[in-house]
Amino acid sequence: MDESVSELTFKDKTAMQPLIGFAIIIALVAFGFYLSTLKDILPLHLFAGILLGYILTRARFGFAGGIKRIYMRGEGSLSKALLLLLLVTSIVIMGIQWAAASNGAIPAYLATNGQAVIPGTTNVYFTNIATVFGGFIFGVGMMLAGGCGSGTLADFGEGSGRAMIAFVFFVIGAAPGHYARQVIDKTAVGKIGFQIHLPQIMGYFGALLLTAVLLGFLYWGVLAYENMRKQQGTYLDPKGDYEDFELPLKDVKEPGFFNSKVYHKLFIERWSFTFGALALAIMAIFVLVTTGKNWGVSTALVTWHVAFLDMLGIQLPAEYFQSHIDKVQAGLLNDGGTIRNIGLIVGSALSFLLAKRFAFDFKMSKKDMFYFALGGLLLGFGSRVGLGCNIGAMYAAISSFSASGWVFLLSMSLGGIVGMKLFVGQVSILPVPIHKK
Repeated sequence: MDESVSELTFKDKTAMQPLIGFAIIIALVAFGFYLSTLKDILPLHLFAGILLGYILTRARFGFAGGIKRIYMRGEGSLSKALLLLLLVTSIVIMGIQWAAASNGAIPAYLATNGQAVIPGTTNVYFTNIATVFGGFIFGVGMMLAGGCGSGTLADFGEGSGRAMIAFVFFVIGAAPGHYARQVIDKTAVGKIGFQIHLPQIMGYFGALLLTAVLLGFLYWGVLAYENMRKQQGTYLDPKGDYEDFELPLKDVKEPGFFNSKVYHKLFIERWSFTFGALALAIMAIFVLVTTGKNWGVSTALVTWHVAFLDMLGIQLPAEYFQSHIDKVQAGLLNDGGTIRNIGLIVGSALSFLLAKRFAFDFKMSKKDMFYFALGGLLLGFGSRVGLGCNIGAMYAAISSFSASGWVFLLSMSLGGIVGMKLFVGQVSILPVPIHKK
C-alpha cells in the first residue's frame, strides 16, 4: 500500500478520537448522575478515578518506573518526583490528622465502636513477615507486568495488550493473596510484628520531620546514583524518551484563540513528572477528604475476583471473604473502590483519545504473554499478602505516617531490583540497560 495513503488513513482515524473522547465525557456525566441515585458519594469516586487516570497517563507517571527508569536510564527524574509526591501529601495529611486528633479522633486500629477515627489511619497496617514477603513479590511482579497496581490500570486504559493480560491475572491473584495473608497472620510467626502510627510516638511534627528526613536521604541516594552513571557515561537525558509530538510546539503561528497550538498545549503536550506528582497529590488528598479513606487500588480487585467466582457458582469461605461477599451481594456499582478503578481506566483512555494517540497494542510474543500473566499474578498475590499495592501499602501508608509503608517500600524496591536482574533481556519490556551492554 502507498505509504501516503496509509498515513492519511491513520490520520483520519485519529482525527475522530477527540470526538469519541468528548462523547465519553458526556456519557460519564450521565453515568455519574445514575451513580448518585445509588449513593451520593459514588460520583466523587468516579470523578477522582477519572482525574487520577488522566494524570497518570498525561504525565507518563508510574510508581514502578521510579525503580525501573533509574536502573535502565541512569536518571532519577521520576524517582525524585515520587519522593516529592510523598512529601507534599504527608504535609497536608499531617494537618488533616492533627486537626482530627485534636478533636478526639484516634487511629483506626485503636478505635472501638462509636469512636471517631483519624482520616487515613486505616492504612496503618500490622507489619510482619507477610508485609515483607508481599512487598517483595509485588516488586518482582511489577517488573514483569510492566507496571504497578495503578500503572497496570492506566496502561489498560491506554489500550496496552500487555496490561490487559497482566490485569486479568492481577485480579486472579488477588483473592488467593487475601486468603494467604489471613492465614499467615494466624500463625505464630505471623503474630510477630508491630503496628505503629508514628505521631502516637513522636507527635505529628516529629512524624513529619522523620518522614522528611527519610525522603531526603532517598533523594540524596538518587542524586548519588545519577552522578555515578554520569561518570560512567550511561546517564540519559530525562526527556530523551519523549515522543516528538509530546514536546511543546515551536514556531507555530495561527490566528484565533483555540487553535492547534492551544489544543496541543491543553491535551497533547506531555506533563513533567514534577507536575504529575503535584497533581496526583491533590487528587489523593481529595479522595481522603471526601471519603475519609486513602486512595487504594487492589482491595477492589479482590471483590472483582469474588464476584467472578460467584458467577461461576463458586462460594468462597465467609470466614475470610465476608466483607467482599457483602459488596458483591450489594452490587459492584455500589462499591466506591470499584467505581474509582473504572474511572481510572477510563481517565487514562480519555488522555490518549484527546491526544489523538489511542491504539490497541497486542504485538507480543507468546513468551512475553507468559511473563505478563506471571507478573499480573504476582501483582495480585503480593499486593494482598502485603495488604496493598504501591498505592495503599506504600504511598498512602507512608503519607499517613504508618511504619508499615516504609517496610513495604523497601521490600517492593528490593523485589523490583531482583526482578530486573533476573529477567532483564528475557522479556521485551526489560531490555538490557545501557550500562550493562
